[in-house]
Amino acid sequence: MYKTFYSLKRNPFEITPDPSFLFATRRHNEALAALYYGVRRHKGFVVLTGEVGTGKTLLLRCLLQLLKQSDDVKYAYVFNGRLSPLEFLQYIAGDLGLPAAGKNKSELLLQLAGYVVARGEKKLTTVLVVDEAHHLSTDILEEIRLLTNLETADEKLLQILLVGQPELDEKLDSVELRQLKQRIALRSHLLALDLNETKGYIERRLQLAGSPNPSSLFPQETVAAIHRHARGIPRLINTICENALIAAYARQAASVAPDIIEGIAKDFRLGVHTVPVETGKMPDELDYRKAARTLLELYTRLQGEQAREEELAARVPVRLTEQ
Repeated sequence: MYKTFYSLKRNPFEITPDPSFLFATRRHNEALAALYYGVRRHKGFVVLTGEVGTGKTLLLRCLLQLLKQSDDVKYAYVFNGRLSPLEFLQYIAGDLGLPAAGKNKSELLLQLAGYVVARGEKKLTTVLVVDEAHHLSTDILEEIRLLTNLETADEKLLQILLVGQPELDEKLDSVELRQLKQRIALRSHLLALDLNETKGYIERRLQLAGSPNPSSLFPQETVAAIHRHARGIPRLINTICENALIAAYARQAASVAPDIIEGIAKDFRLGVHTVPVETGKMPDELDYRKAARTLLELYTRLQGEQAREEELAARVPVRLTEQ
């Protein structure tokens, strides 16, 4: 609808993770390098975490594209963490091309072990990639720990990549999974984009989509509003920018104005999260003296009231006797 109007050849802000649109910040480059290095150097166990929408799945897609270019790599890609241990092993076996129907857990483990060891003897690489790994149960994570035992004296035979939200870090930090945590060879964490990265992210996508002048389509003030409401989360940036282009096209505007972003943020209920400038302030000596003075005044007043009540109570029996 708006592509012709803004001289775009494709939609620049699709939400689906497209590796061709990767905007590689320093942190994204480091995370992708850690994943690739962990696989190629047979490090065994690599973990990548990040908040919702920070680009974890996109990085995985880029990694899998790189691995597909190598004839010596075979991988199983699991993107559903809500499986039973048996279903999890069946899924891995099926994705690796092994017969899984009707086999129990022991049979599947023996089959997977034999497959991985046989490939290792041929100097071939086998990878297990688990996306949305924060949904994995403790039982499945324990099965993964057992799979990390497939190794020689020199290297791990099965390369395992766990990718998920920060809740995955919390699970791995738990006492019952301390053995698995100690086997992590490489660990990366994705953060939200800062303002400059948000500007570069938007302009990069517009350039790839064919925009002749990305900076004029989304001026600096507009980018600042996008960053503020999206909080640097790439998925939210895409959502805001997509709707902003539609709204600007409806106005037949040559560029996206900041007020359009404000309207979209309101429609999508994207409240700006603010952090108090001063939190957890410790009371100073003056605060303590004021509190002590107040307590002393309250104590004195209570003492006076108690004394008056005792005096009144002492008078009542005397009056009764006189009557």
